[in-house]
Amino acid sequence: MWLGVEMVGKENLKAEDLNLCFEKLMMPGGGARRGGGKVKMEAGVITEWKDIPMELLLQIVTIVDDKTVIVASGVCRGWRDAICMGLTHLSLSWCTKNMNNLVLSLAPKFTKLQTLILRQDKPQLEDNAVETIANFCHDLQVLDLSKSFKLRDCSLYALAHGCPNLIKLNISGCSAFSDIALEYLASFCRKLKVLNLCGCVKAATDRALQAIGRYCNQLQFLNLGWCDNVSDDGVMSLAYGCPDLRTLDLCGCVLITDDSVIALANRCVHLRSLGLYYCQNITDRAMYSLAQSRVKNKPAMWESVEGQNDEDGLKTLNISQCTALTPPAVQAVCDTFPSLHTCSGRHSLIMSGCLNLTSVHCACIAHRSLNSYPYSAH
Repeated sequence: MWLGVEMVGKENLKAEDLNLCFEKLMMPGGGARRGGGKVKMEAGVITEWKDIPMELLLQIVTIVDDKTVIVASGVCRGWRDAICMGLTHLSLSWCTKNMNNLVLSLAPKFTKLQTLILRQDKPQLEDNAVETIANFCHDLQVLDLSKSFKLRDCSLYALAHGCPNLIKLNISGCSAFSDIALEYLASFCRKLKVLNLCGCVKAATDRALQAIGRYCNQLQFLNLGWCDNVSDDGVMSLAYGCPDLRTLDLCGCVLITDDSVIALANRCVHLRSLGLYYCQNITDRAMYSLAQSRVKNKPAMWESVEGQNDEDGLKTLNISQCTALTPPAVQAVCDTFPSLHTCSGRHSLIMSGCLNLTSVHCACIAHRSLNSYPYSAH
């Protein structure tokens, strides 16, 4: 094998296990028998592993787990070449040790990858692994590097040059990245639609958000949770530069004020989810701007191809710990957007920690209350 199974994860995969797995997948009718680590058929059509048609092999690869795919790529050169050329999605999040070495070994071979998930419970990835990905996986569209605490700016520089087609990037928890490196990445990866920067305190600054607003105009999802250097300047740049924004999480962005929400309400007509948890500078003025935005933006919604889907506007709003808000303002938002619910089991208007907002309710509760009255006898 070109890759030892001892590197594949917590437990070694035995050749017999692989053999049995593929037998069951290929010959559910029981027309095969095990022997000598090879697959054989009674009719003699398939006599050894290497005789399996490549089309069948690639179909099998799509339904087995990623550990098995890696082991299977070491059966023979033909399998290795077929899998390396045909594999487009791979997750190594199950690997609790040696992930960095595994990436260094696999990335030069799996050059057609479009999705690569490298989420970690404890940091393993180093810059040389990301640089190898960038050098060989130029078709990559989805990359998850969350909790990669060891990565430095050189990883983002490498991705900027090697993976310009990225659509989804998760670098949440990568606290060592700087805003200069993120700005550089944004200038090259202009197709980004989903970006998770939660906890990237040094990277997610107004400077970086201005670059994202300037270059990443297709952005639809952005998580800025606990990025406490973000202010109105950065959010307003996003609102003006990313009009297709659908989901924005600003929880813990303690510097933002009503101006950010007003800009989002006026410019991002497709906004469906807004997180303002612990944004304690938000006041009623922001809520009324959201309520009024539906009326003002309705013509723009209907002009878009997806207009009818956008008619309901906000579907999730988190204003927990926004203690300056009053019931009339929040009720106005709730009344304006029928998809916002306060009723049990459907909480999409989240108000935890706002004891003064207990009177706010959605239309479901009002309707239920009306139905609870007994009818008068005639």
